[in-house]
Amino acid sequence: MSNITRPGDPPGGRRAAAVWGIGVSVYFVAVIFRTSLGVAGLDAADRFHVNASALSTFSILQLLVYAGMQIPVGLLVDRLGTKKVLAIGVVLFTAGQLGFAFSPTYGTALASRALLGCGDAMTFISVLRLGSRWFPARRGPLVAQLAGLAGMAGNLVSTLLLARLLHGIGWTPAFAGSSLAGVVVLVLLLLFLKDHPEGHEPEPFPHRGAAYVRRQITASWREPGTRLGLWVHFTTQFPAMVFLLLWGMPFLVEAQGLTRATAGELLTLVVLSNMAVGLVYGQVVARHHEARLPLALGTVGATALVWATTLAYPGDHAPMWLLITLCAVLGACGPASMLGFDFARPANPPERQGTASGITNMGGFVASMTTLFAVGVLLDATGDDYRIAFSSVFVLQALGVSQILRLRSRAARREKERLVASRVSSVHVPA
Repeated sequence: MSNITRPGDPPGGRRAAAVWGIGVSVYFVAVIFRTSLGVAGLDAADRFHVNASALSTFSILQLLVYAGMQIPVGLLVDRLGTKKVLAIGVVLFTAGQLGFAFSPTYGTALASRALLGCGDAMTFISVLRLGSRWFPARRGPLVAQLAGLAGMAGNLVSTLLLARLLHGIGWTPAFAGSSLAGVVVLVLLLLFLKDHPEGHEPEPFPHRGAAYVRRQITASWREPGTRLGLWVHFTTQFPAMVFLLLWGMPFLVEAQGLTRATAGELLTLVVLSNMAVGLVYGQVVARHHEARLPLALGTVGATALVWATTLAYPGDHAPMWLLITLCAVLGACGPASMLGFDFARPANPPERQGTASGITNMGGFVASMTTLFAVGVLLDATGDDYRIAFSSVFVLQALGVSQILRLRSRAARREKERLVASRVSSVHVPA
């Protein structure tokens, strides 16, 4: 199935890679800004004099805005195209990062993170759409994984470079200086990015106001593949997102007694593992489409097992070998979440790709937001008992797996019907 070339597919090639690379660079910078709080969590608590619940509100608000923007952004991408939406996103997340650098109070810092989340929300769906416009459909799984890989590279930069800048030159210079990266990618985007190759313009799709919006959302949601993609994304992404975005550093330092340097190395391991696993998952799914669900469920099972072992380990601190295993396994969560788009993509026609991707992308961020809040509240309620707080991970995993199992048969049947219809129509396309 994954090797079929559809009629009218774009050719790909070096030109496609160059244009797509500009879009990916925007996402790369957005992830640096998004994850910058993960290495600055303890510093933010000291700077703004807040407790665990208030600290988690930074990331919760950012993800709330991000998740809430997914469907509107999907609709905007379907209507306005990639370039315009990405340009708006860059302006917003750069302004948010710059505002965070100079925020004198907790309230202004919250507003800056919300602005950053709004701009960040416009990047990944746009990059997915850009890939589908410039590369053949059979390259979709690999292109999505490579985009995720670029995001993890951004996470790596924030973990290594921004953390050192923060502790070397201070809060304001580190965050203000990093915002210059947003200006650079905005210039590249405006000068060189194009929505699609020549001769592959999308067919015009009539816009009729609110009726159009309702049609796009309703038609996308009715597809079992879209809903399955959402729940795959929901179940797989959040354990690593919560760990990297905020609670990993405090857990490793305060609960496990590690130094910040050692904790930073373990966070880096999560990112490096993500990048390695992403390449493997992308190649496997590109060649064997039926491997999507086993990979997703296998990742969920491995994550649950290693978290349970870490939290239940007797003694005050888990051994280093177990923490290394935990971080290596968490690295598979990001690539597994990309598989959600591989269920939504074939379930929807080109004019609904942005909307369907937006629905799918909401899943993991809703789960991350819920877990960030739950961990913060439980830490305050239990006197910083990380074992109880991180047990909330299992509740959301159980919910997600139940929905995946409920939807998998319907989604597979519907996808097979679409494949048969596509093959029949391709037979009648003139050479």
